[in-house]
Amino acid sequence: MDGGSILETIGTEIIGVMSPVSICMFLVVLIVYSLSSTSSSDQQVLRTAANLVYLESPTDTTSTKLEGALLNALVFVLLITLVTFLLVILYYYRFTNFLKYYIRFSAFFVLGSMGGSICLSLIQHFNIPIDSFTFVLLLFNFTIVGVISVFSQGVPILLNQMYMVALGIIVAAWFTKLPEWTTWVVLVALALYDLAAVLAPGGPLKILVELASSRDEELPALVYEARPNVGSRSGNRGPNLGLLLAGFSDGDSIELGVMSSSENVARNGSVMRSENEEIGGVREVEIEGETSPLISDGHMANQEIRESSNESNRGRVMGREREMDEEEERGRGIKLGLGDFVFYSVLVGRAAMYDLMTVYACYLAIISGLGCTLILLAVCRHALPALPISIALGVIFYFLTRLLMEPFVVGTSTNLLMF
Repeated sequence: MDGGSILETIGTEIIGVMSPVSICMFLVVLIVYSLSSTSSSDQQVLRTAANLVYLESPTDTTSTKLEGALLNALVFVLLITLVTFLLVILYYYRFTNFLKYYIRFSAFFVLGSMGGSICLSLIQHFNIPIDSFTFVLLLFNFTIVGVISVFSQGVPILLNQMYMVALGIIVAAWFTKLPEWTTWVVLVALALYDLAAVLAPGGPLKILVELASSRDEELPALVYEARPNVGSRSGNRGPNLGLLLAGFSDGDSIELGVMSSSENVARNGSVMRSENEEIGGVREVEIEGETSPLISDGHMANQEIRESSNESNRGRVMGREREMDEEEERGRGIKLGLGDFVFYSVLVGRAAMYDLMTVYACYLAIISGLGCTLILLAVCRHALPALPISIALGVIFYFLTRLLMEPFVVGTSTNLLMF
Protein backbone atom coordinates (compact mmCIF):
# COMPACT_ATOMS: atom_id res chain seq x y z
CA MET A 1 0.00 0.00 0.00
CA ASP A 2 1.37 3.40 -0.96
CA GLY A 3 1.81 6.36 1.36
CA GLY A 4 -1.17 8.25 -0.05
CA SER A 5 -3.64 5.48 0.77
CA ILE A 6 -2.17 5.11 4.27
CA LEU A 7 -2.56 8.84 4.96
CA GLU A 8 -6.10 8.76 3.57
CA THR A 9 -6.98 5.82 5.78
CA ILE A 10 -5.67 7.23 9.05
CA GLY A 11 -6.90 10.79 8.46
CA THR A 12 -9.97 10.38 10.68
CA GLU A 13 -7.95 8.65 13.38
CA ILE A 14 -5.30 11.40 13.38
CA ILE A 15 -7.95 14.10 13.82
CA GLY A 16 -9.67 12.04 16.51
CA VAL A 17 -6.44 11.85 18.52
CA MET A 18 -4.99 15.31 17.89
CA SER A 19 -8.17 17.19 18.75
CA PRO A 20 -8.41 16.05 22.41
CA VAL A 21 -4.64 16.38 22.82
CA SER A 22 -4.84 19.98 21.58
CA ILE A 23 -7.80 20.74 23.87
CA CYS A 24 -5.94 19.30 26.85
CA MET A 25 -2.80 21.33 26.16
CA PHE A 26 -4.78 24.53 25.53
CA LEU A 27 -6.70 24.28 28.81
CA VAL A 28 -3.54 23.50 30.77
CA VAL A 29 -1.89 26.60 29.30
CA LEU A 30 -4.92 28.69 30.34
CA ILE A 31 -4.79 27.31 33.89
CA VAL A 32 -1.06 27.93 34.15
CA TYR A 33 -1.42 31.48 32.84
CA SER A 34 -4.30 32.19 35.19
CA LEU A 35 -2.68 30.86 38.36
CA SER A 36 1.01 31.63 37.76
CA SER A 37 0.55 35.39 38.14
CA THR A 38 -0.94 35.07 41.60
CA SER A 39 1.19 32.21 42.91
CA SER A 40 4.58 32.98 41.38
CA SER A 41 5.68 35.12 44.30
CA ASP A 42 4.71 32.80 47.13
CA GLN A 43 4.66 29.42 45.44
CA GLN A 44 6.20 26.63 47.48
CA VAL A 45 7.87 23.57 46.01
CA LEU A 46 5.70 20.49 46.46
CA ARG A 47 7.13 17.20 47.61
CA THR A 48 5.91 14.58 45.13
CA ALA A 49 7.10 11.27 43.72
CA ALA A 50 8.97 13.21 41.03
CA ASN A 51 11.20 15.10 43.50
CA LEU A 52 11.67 12.78 46.45
CA VAL A 53 15.45 13.18 46.55
CA TYR A 54 16.09 16.84 45.75
CA LEU A 55 14.08 20.01 46.33
CA GLU A 56 15.25 22.66 43.91
CA SER A 57 16.06 26.11 45.26
CA PRO A 58 16.64 29.29 43.23
CA THR A 59 19.93 29.85 45.05
CA ASP A 60 21.41 26.49 44.01
CA THR A 61 24.10 26.36 41.36
CA THR A 62 23.49 24.97 37.88
CA SER A 63 25.50 21.83 38.55
CA THR A 64 23.59 21.20 41.78
CA LYS A 65 20.25 21.62 40.01
CA LEU A 66 21.28 19.28 37.20
CA GLU A 67 22.56 16.62 39.58
CA GLY A 68 19.47 16.82 41.77
CA ALA A 69 17.17 16.69 38.74
CA LEU A 70 18.94 13.57 37.45
CA LEU A 71 18.53 11.87 40.83
CA ASN A 72 14.85 12.82 40.97
CA ALA A 73 14.26 11.46 37.47
CA LEU A 74 16.09 8.22 38.25
CA VAL A 75 14.06 7.59 41.41
CA PHE A 76 10.81 8.48 39.65
CA VAL A 77 11.44 6.11 36.75
CA LEU A 78 12.41 3.32 39.17
CA LEU A 79 9.16 3.81 41.08
CA ILE A 80 7.16 3.71 37.86
CA THR A 81 8.95 0.54 36.77
CA LEU A 82 8.25 -1.20 40.08
CA VAL A 83 4.58 -0.21 40.06
CA THR A 84 4.21 -1.32 36.43
CA PHE A 85 5.74 -4.74 37.11
CA LEU A 86 3.41 -5.07 40.11
CA LEU A 87 0.48 -4.38 37.79
CA VAL A 88 1.86 -6.99 35.37
CA ILE A 89 1.89 -9.58 38.16
CA LEU A 90 -1.65 -8.70 39.23
CA TYR A 91 -2.92 -8.89 35.67
CA TYR A 92 -1.05 -12.15 35.03
CA TYR A 93 -2.82 -13.76 37.98
CA ARG A 94 -6.14 -12.25 36.82
CA PHE A 95 -6.73 -9.72 39.60
CA THR A 96 -8.73 -7.71 37.08
CA ASN A 97 -11.38 -6.53 39.52
CA PHE A 98 -8.72 -5.25 41.89
CA LEU A 99 -7.13 -3.28 39.05
CA LYS A 100 -10.49 -1.79 38.12
CA TYR A 101 -11.18 -0.70 41.70
CA TYR A 102 -7.67 0.73 41.99
CA ILE A 103 -8.08 2.79 38.83
CA ARG A 104 -11.53 3.97 39.90
CA PHE A 105 -10.11 5.05 43.23
CA SER A 106 -7.32 6.89 41.40
CA ALA A 107 -9.88 8.66 39.23
CA PHE A 108 -11.92 9.56 42.32
CA PHE A 109 -8.85 10.99 44.06
CA VAL A 110 -7.70 12.97 41.02
CA LEU A 111 -11.13 14.44 40.26
CA GLY A 112 -12.17 15.08 43.85
CA SER A 113 -8.96 16.13 45.59
CA MET A 114 -6.63 17.50 42.93
CA GLY A 115 -9.43 18.79 40.72
CA GLY A 116 -11.17 20.41 43.68
CA SER A 117 -7.96 22.18 44.68
CA ILE A 118 -7.54 23.60 41.17
CA CYS A 119 -11.18 24.70 41.10
CA LEU A 120 -10.76 26.47 44.45
CA SER A 121 -7.70 28.31 43.14
CA LEU A 122 -9.61 29.41 40.03
CA ILE A 123 -12.59 30.54 42.14
CA GLN A 124 -10.33 32.64 44.36
CA HIS A 125 -8.47 34.08 41.38
CA PHE A 126 -11.58 35.14 39.45
CA ASN A 127 -13.66 35.96 42.58
CA ILE A 128 -16.51 33.67 41.55
CA PRO A 129 -19.45 33.99 43.99
CA ILE A 130 -20.31 30.48 45.17
CA ASP A 131 -21.06 29.07 48.60
CA SER A 132 -19.34 26.05 50.11
CA PHE A 133 -22.37 23.76 50.03
CA THR A 134 -22.99 24.34 46.30
CA PHE A 135 -19.31 23.87 45.50
CA VAL A 136 -19.09 20.58 47.41
CA LEU A 137 -22.32 19.32 45.82
CA LEU A 138 -21.14 20.15 42.29
CA LEU A 139 -17.71 18.67 42.90
CA PHE A 140 -19.21 15.48 44.35
CA ASN A 141 -21.51 14.96 41.37
CA PHE A 142 -18.71 15.73 38.93
CA THR A 143 -16.43 13.20 40.65
CA ILE A 144 -19.01 10.40 40.91
CA VAL A 145 -20.03 10.68 37.27
CA GLY A 146 -16.36 10.61 36.30
CA VAL A 147 -15.71 7.44 38.29
CA ILE A 148 -18.77 5.76 36.78
CA SER A 149 -17.70 6.67 33.25
CA VAL A 150 -14.31 4.97 33.56
CA PHE A 151 -15.34 1.33 33.04
CA SER A 152 -19.12 1.33 32.64
CA GLN A 153 -20.34 -0.09 29.33
CA GLY A 154 -23.54 1.94 29.07
CA VAL A 155 -21.83 5.34 29.31
CA PRO A 156 -21.73 7.36 26.04
CA ILE A 157 -18.29 7.42 24.48
CA LEU A 158 -18.33 11.24 24.39
CA LEU A 159 -18.77 11.41 28.18
CA ASN A 160 -15.91 8.97 28.68
CA GLN A 161 -13.68 11.00 26.37
CA MET A 162 -14.50 14.23 28.20
CA TYR A 163 -13.54 12.76 31.56
CA MET A 164 -10.31 11.28 30.16
CA VAL A 165 -9.34 14.76 28.96
CA ALA A 166 -10.36 16.24 32.33
CA LEU A 167 -8.16 13.74 34.17
CA GLY A 168 -5.24 14.63 31.92
CA ILE A 169 -5.75 18.35 32.49
CA ILE A 170 -5.86 18.01 36.27
CA VAL A 171 -2.77 15.80 36.56
CA ALA A 172 -0.81 17.94 34.09
CA ALA A 173 -1.69 21.14 35.96
CA TRP A 174 -0.27 19.60 39.15
CA PHE A 175 2.90 18.41 37.40
CA THR A 176 3.58 21.96 36.20
CA LYS A 177 4.24 22.88 39.85
CA LEU A 178 7.48 20.90 39.76
CA PRO A 179 10.76 22.87 39.60
CA GLU A 180 12.03 23.72 36.13
CA TRP A 181 15.13 21.55 35.98
CA THR A 182 13.35 18.55 37.48
CA THR A 183 10.49 18.93 34.98
CA TRP A 184 12.71 18.83 31.89
CA VAL A 185 14.88 15.95 33.07
CA VAL A 186 11.83 13.92 34.16
CA LEU A 187 10.18 14.44 30.74
CA VAL A 188 13.26 13.17 28.92
CA ALA A 189 13.61 10.23 31.31
CA LEU A 190 9.96 9.25 30.86
CA ALA A 191 10.31 9.35 27.07
CA LEU A 192 13.27 6.97 27.29
CA TYR A 193 11.39 4.74 29.74
CA ASP A 194 8.37 4.64 27.45
CA LEU A 195 10.58 3.60 24.54
CA ALA A 196 12.17 0.76 26.50
CA ALA A 197 8.98 -0.39 28.25
CA VAL A 198 7.04 -0.80 25.01
CA LEU A 199 9.67 -2.04 22.56
CA ALA A 200 12.22 -3.91 24.72
CA PRO A 201 11.72 -7.71 24.91
CA GLY A 202 11.25 -7.69 28.69
CA GLY A 203 9.55 -4.31 28.93
CA PRO A 204 6.59 -4.21 31.35
CA LEU A 205 4.24 -2.49 28.91
CA LYS A 206 5.19 -4.95 26.17
CA ILE A 207 4.40 -7.85 28.52
CA LEU A 208 1.00 -6.32 29.32
CA VAL A 209 0.24 -5.87 25.64
CA GLU A 210 1.17 -9.48 24.87
CA LEU A 211 -0.87 -10.80 27.81
CA ALA A 212 -3.95 -8.84 26.77
CA SER A 213 -3.52 -9.95 23.15
CA SER A 214 -3.11 -13.62 24.07
CA ARG A 215 -6.23 -13.54 26.25
CA ASP A 216 -8.19 -11.56 23.66
CA GLU A 217 -9.31 -9.05 26.26
CA GLU A 218 -8.71 -5.46 27.22
CA LEU A 219 -6.58 -4.55 30.20
CA PRO A 220 -8.29 -2.14 32.64
CA ALA A 221 -6.56 1.16 31.99
CA LEU A 222 -7.10 4.91 31.83
CA VAL A 223 -7.03 5.16 28.05
CA TYR A 224 -8.56 7.65 25.65
CA GLU A 225 -10.43 5.91 22.83
CA ALA A 226 -10.50 7.86 19.57
CA ARG A 227 -13.34 5.98 17.91
CA PRO A 228 -14.24 6.97 14.33
CA ASN A 229 -17.75 7.88 13.22
CA VAL A 230 -19.56 4.65 12.37
CA GLY A 231 -21.91 6.20 9.84
CA SER A 232 -19.24 7.91 7.74
CA ARG A 233 -17.20 4.99 6.51
CA SER A 234 -16.89 3.67 2.99
CA GLY A 235 -17.17 0.14 1.79
CA ASN A 236 -13.41 -0.42 1.72
CA ARG A 237 -12.01 0.62 5.05
CA GLY A 238 -8.43 -0.23 4.27
CA PRO A 239 -6.03 -1.52 6.90
CA ASN A 240 -7.37 -1.91 10.39
CA LEU A 241 -5.87 0.60 12.78
CA GLY A 242 -7.20 -0.83 16.03
CA LEU A 243 -3.82 -0.74 17.71
CA LEU A 244 -2.58 0.88 20.85
CA LEU A 245 -0.34 3.87 21.24
CA ALA A 246 1.36 2.90 24.47
CA GLY A 247 2.20 5.40 27.16
CA PHE A 248 2.58 5.59 30.91
CA SER A 249 -0.56 5.99 32.94
CA ASP A 250 -2.08 4.60 36.12
CA GLY A 251 -3.54 1.74 34.13
CA ASP A 252 -0.56 1.29 31.80
CA SER A 253 -1.34 0.13 28.25
CA ILE A 254 -3.50 -2.29 26.32
CA GLU A 255 -3.75 -3.50 22.74
CA LEU A 256 -6.98 -3.71 20.82
CA GLY A 257 -7.68 -7.12 19.29
CA VAL A 258 -9.79 -6.96 16.13
CA MET A 259 -10.98 -9.66 13.75
CA SER A 260 -9.42 -9.44 10.32
CA SER A 261 -11.49 -8.80 7.20
CA SER A 262 -10.86 -12.29 5.77
CA GLU A 263 -12.18 -13.92 8.95
CA ASN A 264 -15.21 -11.64 8.82
CA VAL A 265 -15.99 -12.60 5.22
CA ALA A 266 -15.54 -16.30 5.96
CA ARG A 267 -17.82 -16.16 8.97
CA ASN A 268 -20.51 -14.17 7.14
CA GLY A 269 -20.33 -16.62 4.20
CA SER A 270 -20.84 -19.61 6.46
CA VAL A 271 -23.78 -17.95 8.18
CA MET A 272 -25.38 -17.16 4.84
CA ARG A 273 -24.91 -20.70 3.55
CA SER A 274 -26.31 -22.29 6.69
CA GLU A 275 -29.37 -20.07 6.76
CA ASN A 276 -30.01 -20.61 3.06
CA GLU A 277 -29.87 -24.36 3.54
CA GLU A 278 -32.11 -24.22 6.59
CA ILE A 279 -34.75 -21.97 5.05
CA GLY A 280 -34.63 -23.89 1.76
CA GLY A 281 -35.25 -27.16 3.60
CA VAL A 282 -38.25 -25.70 5.40
CA ARG A 283 -39.69 -24.44 2.16
CA GLU A 284 -39.30 -27.81 0.51
CA VAL A 285 -41.14 -29.54 3.37
CA GLU A 286 -43.92 -27.01 3.18
CA ILE A 287 -44.19 -27.39 -0.57
CA GLU A 288 -44.29 -31.16 -0.33
CA GLY A 289 -47.11 -30.86 2.21
CA GLU A 290 -49.21 -28.64 -0.04
CA THR A 291 -52.30 -29.89 -1.96
CA SER A 292 -51.96 -31.18 -5.47
CA PRO A 293 -53.25 -28.04 -7.29
CA LEU A 294 -50.33 -26.00 -5.93
CA ILE A 295 -47.85 -28.67 -6.92
CA SER A 296 -49.33 -28.87 -10.39
CA ASP A 297 -48.47 -25.17 -10.95
CA GLY A 298 -45.01 -26.41 -11.90
CA HIS A 299 -41.56 -25.16 -11.12
CA MET A 300 -42.56 -21.49 -11.42
CA ALA A 301 -44.27 -21.33 -8.03
CA ASN A 302 -41.46 -23.24 -6.39
CA GLN A 303 -38.88 -20.91 -7.90
CA GLU A 304 -40.77 -17.79 -6.80
CA ILE A 305 -40.99 -19.07 -3.25
CA ARG A 306 -37.29 -19.86 -3.20
CA GLU A 307 -36.36 -16.43 -4.60
CA SER A 308 -38.51 -14.59 -2.08
CA SER A 309 -37.07 -16.63 0.78
CA ASN A 310 -33.52 -16.06 -0.44
CA GLU A 311 -34.12 -12.31 -0.73
CA SER A 312 -35.50 -12.05 2.80
CA ASN A 313 -32.71 -14.27 4.10
CA ARG A 314 -30.10 -12.19 2.29
CA GLY A 315 -31.56 -9.05 3.82
CA ARG A 316 -31.33 -10.48 7.33
CA VAL A 317 -27.74 -11.59 6.77
CA MET A 318 -26.79 -8.18 5.38
CA GLY A 319 -28.36 -6.53 8.43
CA ARG A 320 -26.47 -8.85 10.74
CA GLU A 321 -23.26 -8.18 8.81
CA ARG A 322 -23.85 -4.44 9.11
CA GLU A 323 -24.29 -4.78 12.89
CA MET A 324 -21.05 -6.78 13.17
CA ASP A 325 -19.24 -4.21 11.04
CA GLU A 326 -20.48 -1.39 13.26
CA GLU A 327 -19.42 -3.30 16.38
CA GLU A 328 -16.00 -3.90 14.84
CA GLU A 329 -15.79 -0.23 13.82
CA ARG A 330 -16.47 0.89 17.38
CA GLY A 331 -13.50 -1.09 18.59
CA ARG A 332 -10.96 -0.18 15.93
CA GLY A 333 -10.20 3.38 16.99
CA ILE A 334 -6.72 4.34 18.12
CA LYS A 335 -6.17 4.37 21.87
CA LEU A 336 -3.85 6.82 23.58
CA GLY A 337 -2.66 6.38 27.15
CA LEU A 338 -3.62 9.04 29.65
CA GLY A 339 0.04 9.55 30.53
CA ASP A 340 0.67 10.84 27.01
CA PHE A 341 -1.97 13.55 27.50
CA VAL A 342 -0.40 14.47 30.83
CA PHE A 343 3.21 14.83 29.75
CA TYR A 344 2.40 16.58 26.47
CA SER A 345 0.48 19.14 28.50
CA VAL A 346 3.22 19.38 31.14
CA LEU A 347 5.73 20.32 28.46
CA VAL A 348 3.47 23.00 27.00
CA GLY A 349 2.51 24.25 30.48
CA ARG A 350 6.16 24.63 31.45
CA ALA A 351 6.75 26.52 28.20
CA ALA A 352 3.81 28.80 29.05
CA MET A 353 5.64 29.94 32.19
CA TYR A 354 8.28 31.55 29.98
CA ASP A 355 6.72 32.99 26.81
CA LEU A 356 3.89 32.41 24.34
CA MET A 357 6.37 31.98 21.51
CA THR A 358 7.77 28.90 23.17
CA VAL A 359 4.20 27.61 23.64
CA TYR A 360 3.53 27.81 19.90
CA ALA A 361 6.82 26.11 19.06
CA CYS A 362 6.30 23.29 21.57
CA TYR A 363 2.72 22.73 20.47
CA LEU A 364 3.70 22.39 16.81
CA ALA A 365 6.56 20.07 17.75
CA ILE A 366 4.34 17.80 19.85
CA ILE A 367 1.62 17.59 17.21
CA SER A 368 4.21 16.86 14.52
CA GLY A 369 5.73 14.12 16.65
CA LEU A 370 2.32 12.61 17.33
CA GLY A 371 1.52 12.63 13.61
CA CYS A 372 4.80 10.86 12.85
CA THR A 373 3.99 8.25 15.50
CA LEU A 374 0.53 7.62 14.02
CA ILE A 375 2.02 7.14 10.56
CA LEU A 376 4.57 4.70 12.00
CA LEU A 377 1.69 2.92 13.73
CA ALA A 378 -0.07 2.38 10.40
CA VAL A 379 3.15 1.06 8.85
CA CYS A 380 4.52 -1.08 11.70
CA ARG A 381 1.14 -2.56 12.68
CA HIS A 382 1.98 -3.05 16.37
CA ALA A 383 1.91 -1.07 19.61
CA LEU A 384 4.24 1.94 19.67
CA PRO A 385 5.27 4.42 22.39
CA ALA A 386 3.70 7.83 21.90
CA LEU A 387 6.08 9.89 24.07
CA PRO A 388 9.60 9.66 22.57
CA ILE A 389 9.21 11.53 19.25
CA SER A 390 6.89 14.23 20.58
CA ILE A 391 8.86 14.84 23.79
CA ALA A 392 12.18 14.93 21.90
CA LEU A 393 10.87 17.45 19.37
CA GLY A 394 9.16 19.49 22.08
CA VAL A 395 12.28 19.78 24.25
CA ILE A 396 14.49 20.63 21.26
CA PHE A 397 12.08 23.27 19.96
CA TYR A 398 11.67 24.78 23.42
CA PHE A 399 15.36 25.41 23.96
CA LEU A 400 15.95 26.50 20.35
CA THR A 401 13.09 28.99 20.60
CA ARG A 402 14.15 30.24 24.02
CA LEU A 403 17.86 30.54 23.29
CA LEU A 404 17.86 31.53 19.60
CA MET A 405 14.52 32.54 18.14
CA GLU A 406 13.12 34.57 21.05
CA PRO A 407 16.18 36.86 21.42
CA PHE A 408 16.24 37.38 17.65
CA VAL A 409 12.53 38.26 17.38
CA VAL A 410 12.59 40.50 20.44
CA GLY A 411 15.74 42.27 19.21
CA THR A 412 14.31 42.94 15.75
CA SER A 413 10.98 44.10 17.20
CA THR A 414 12.53 46.53 19.68
CA ASN A 415 14.72 48.01 16.93
CA LEU A 416 11.77 48.26 14.50
CA LEU A 417 13.37 45.90 11.97
CA MET A 418 11.48 43.75 9.49
CA PHE A 419 12.51 40.24 8.59
